[in-house]
Amino acid sequence: MAVIHHTTMSPTKLELLAGWLPARSWYVRTRSAPELSRAGGFRIDDPAGEVGIEFMVVTDTSGDRPIAYHVPLTYRGAPLDGAEEGLVGTSEHGVLGRRWIYDGVHDPVLVAQLLALLQGKAEAQHQSLSDTPDPSVAAHFTGPALPEPAAARAVVDGPDGTRLAVEPAEGGPLALTVSRVLRAQGPGTAGDSAAQAGTRAHLTAGWTAPDGAERRGLFAVLRAADAG
Repeated sequence: MAVIHHTTMSPTKLELLAGWLPARSWYVRTRSAPELSRAGGFRIDDPAGEVGIEFMVVTDTSGDRPIAYHVPLTYRGAPLDGAEEGLVGTSEHGVLGRRWIYDGVHDPVLVAQLLALLQGKAEAQHQSLSDTPDPSVAAHFTGPALPEPAAARAVVDGPDGTRLAVEPAEGGPLALTVSRVLRAQGPGTAGDSAAQAGTRAHLTAGWTAPDGAERRGLFAVLRAADAG
């Protein structure tokens, strides 16, 4: 299990994200710089114990209404070859030293563990506690298991999320869509946007709004590539 170090990072994650977010195609532009706060998230362990994996939710209150963003991140002790496009920045960790922080959709370790989580082969972990599962993160999977190793490529950002092609896959190509702008869903609606034809899996989790209200929504969907 990954060990969570309660220490300093310089610059902080929020400082790095404040400079990185405005350049994303899915960022909702406001009249001023992002004003970010932590809103929730969870982690997944890297089986090799080398890469930190976090699915972070931050809220931006710089506009007329708060916007919650889902930002999967990986933390590495050295640069990841070929992932320069996904580099968020570097930070000095109080225990581990310099860390290279990546937008996780560009990191094969995070993508592999997300696919494992969707299939029930990995377990979500608490965001800030070591060796503590997070049962509030719910994965729903149907259809045949993905052949191993399953991998993703062709990372494409859109207005609401990031789409990755998944291969190999039985029954034809699949697309993994990672939500970026989170939308709260009420009771009984958590799977509505995931219930389209061709859906193989979806992942829901929660976060906390600035007013303290608990929200829940769709974090990722795996469906047939031709299902939209």
